[in-house]
Amino acid sequence: MRTHAAVPPSHPAGPPRGVDTPWIVGRVTAPSPRLRLFCLPQAGGSAGSFAPWRLTPPHGIELATVELPGRGVRAGEPVPDTLEELADAVLDGIAGEFDLSYALFGHSFGALLGYEIAVRAVRRGLPAPRALLVSASRAPHTAVPKRISDRDDRQLLAWLEGFGGFPPDLREYPSYLRYALRTVRRDLALTEAYRSPGPVPVGCPLHVFGGAQDPLVGRAELERWRLCASAGFTLQLLSGGHDYLFTGAPAVLDAVTAVLG
Repeated sequence: MRTHAAVPPSHPAGPPRGVDTPWIVGRVTAPSPRLRLFCLPQAGGSAGSFAPWRLTPPHGIELATVELPGRGVRAGEPVPDTLEELADAVLDGIAGEFDLSYALFGHSFGALLGYEIAVRAVRRGLPAPRALLVSASRAPHTAVPKRISDRDDRQLLAWLEGFGGFPPDLREYPSYLRYALRTVRRDLALTEAYRSPGPVPVGCPLHVFGGAQDPLVGRAELERWRLCASAGFTLQLLSGGHDYLFTGAPAVLDAVTAVLG
């Protein structure tokens, strides 16, 4: 699924305001947006993961929630074999929307994906993002602390439930639960196989967020993102665990709006 065809710097305008595309599902527009924020979900997540954000979108910012292949309305589509190939595919799919100043936000799995998209955009000669916002993730040049994707369904579910990664009532829907676990496992395998050869700096401000009570990614891990910054760096811890992004959506959106200006 990887494409090597670079998108020329002079590209057509994005879709009409408010229109979804295969890559953007559930877009939330603003009357005169100053910025388009592409939102990349966690492992197993979809554009629908950002539903809490759609209730109170940041003023003047269009939310472009990304639908990755292999989930949601694109559940039947194949997923690339590596995170780098997935980043290329996403960039191919959204580069036509860089007609408006934009930023990238990625949570957990989505943070590493957002980083690779930002680096690739600059390499292709495309407009750089105004900012890269990453959340609850190890830095791209650091090692995976332990493998999770090779655990069986029972062990994987127990691990996810241990930090609030899955709502307990999903156990009542066995067929959907099997599908969800399969999607999570596939995304985890991509992240476990991924490691940047070095802390390649992104050509834009880098803002890092995390949950103050996150048992998976602590402040020390988040600090390692600093080596990927060349145009400004901030780090904020907000109340909550690994899923703080959704349990404390209003506070997160306030923080996001503040760093985007």
